[in-house]
Amino acid sequence: QVQLVESGGGLVQAGGSLRLSCAASGRTFSRYAMGWFRQAPGKGREFVASISGSGGSTYYADSVKGRFTISREYAKNTVYLQMNSLNPEGTAVYYCVADSLSTYYSTSPSGWPYWGQGTQVTVSS
Repeated sequence: QVQLVESGGGLVQAGGSLRLSCAASGRTFSRYAMGWFRQAPGKGREFVASISGSGGSTYYADSVKGRFTISREYAKNTVYLQMNSLNPEGTAVYYCVADSLSTYYSTSPSGWPYWGQGTQVTVSS
């Protein structure tokens, strides 16, 4: 079992940057694959990025590739999502997710058993 708490959301102008953080509980952080999804108003949850337990593999949605970077810091049991060149389409609630299989990867929301409460990101034009 792992609990996830996101932070770092807020209001940013188009072209700006934000860094989201996700703090995970537990002593087996390195065994979990971690990821980020987002949900825009009136839309379903969309895969953004994920990272393996070792940090050696990362995956991105085409819509964010080259602008967003996912990383993890083991000493702090934390996963980050650095978001650059934000545009209004990035306005959404961003959710941190986890799976106990370190090599796990899925773009489907139903594939991830652990979810944080979400953090709001609003990009103004």
